[in-house]
Amino acid sequence: MTAIWQERLDHLKAVIEADIAKGDYYGAVLKVGRGGILVFDEAIGHAYAGQQRALKKDDVFSLFSVTKAFTNVLILRAIEEGRFALTTKVRDVLPEFTGKPREDATFYHLITHQAGMPGVWSPKPGMFLDRLQELFEESIAHVHGTSPPGERCDYSPLVNHVLMGMALVRTDPKGRDYRTLLHDDLFEPLKMHSTSMGLRADLDVRHVRPDMRGTVPIKHLSRNRPGDHALFEDPEVEAPHVGCASTCGDLWRFAEMLRREGELEGHRILSPRMIRLARRIHTGDKPNELYKGVALRAGWQVPPANQGLGFQVRGTGVYQHLFGQLSSPETFGNYGAGSTMFWVDPEADVTFAFLSAGVMTQAANIERCGKLSDIALSACL
Repeated sequence: MTAIWQERLDHLKAVIEADIAKGDYYGAVLKVGRGGILVFDEAIGHAYAGQQRALKKDDVFSLFSVTKAFTNVLILRAIEEGRFALTTKVRDVLPEFTGKPREDATFYHLITHQAGMPGVWSPKPGMFLDRLQELFEESIAHVHGTSPPGERCDYSPLVNHVLMGMALVRTDPKGRDYRTLLHDDLFEPLKMHSTSMGLRADLDVRHVRPDMRGTVPIKHLSRNRPGDHALFEDPEVEAPHVGCASTCGDLWRFAEMLRREGELEGHRILSPRMIRLARRIHTGDKPNELYKGVALRAGWQVPPANQGLGFQVRGTGVYQHLFGQLSSPETFGNYGAGSTMFWVDPEADVTFAFLSAGVMTQAANIERCGKLSDIALSACL
């Protein structure tokens, strides 16, 4: 294996410590591997404000939209199994999905955020976001197409993955619910034993409660528990867009499966051909409409969306990016709400898994993650 510059990895830790000292966030757990060997494995800082509770490597975090990566992988797996195709119209699997222009959307449009529906955070104001069936029914009723599928890339915080989650349930030959499907087909074979849809009861004691710090403009209501963001503490949640909790170690195992082109320790989840297709850019030079707004407000150049099949892809060009400037063009991964991220750089053979406490604003998080990604990659000789 090529060499690692240890002094630069020490610098990576020092930079995180300095950011925490400035109050940018409270703490982070980070694992970086090269060629499957961990070269950086640290829990730095604390779980909460006021230096409450030092973080541990096996702490459990709410993943926010990194949950979408699990849904995406199961969709790609279902396509490989022939349950439906990228070109299958969503309405052919979910016949309730009618009305122009959205009814022309395919699963390819859903997984690349090009389905033509607005990027809403909730299908209906004030509703509970904890049940797949209810999320599906309200999305069908209230979220309609605003442009022809394929015309725009508009990041979907909720609806696309609710539809994909329901499609997985409807086509599952074993008739399982979504939580069971995730566990059986992904978490168990990858030995992600500290990962669950909903905060599993045995994980509660290690859970770092998300501190939104005023950065998330919506509520995540759950019918079983009080609080504006109770969804992240409820074990009964079934939300394919944000509902999972995990450790950095488990997230790293998931990312390692992707680095190894679909296989880990003898368990194959996807084929290498599917991984290679997924880490290509499928949105041309279109911007991501949600992050176009973030860039304009920050005074940045508007970047291309660079959506793969369920993953964000680095692509080429110099602009603000979560994966930094040193990552290779096919680097791919996912992120969540100013606090969670993983990526895989196939060329550098590097896997990066990052979970942090104290949710940051979108622009600040992009700058933070890009900086840390570049430092990690700069250690690769």
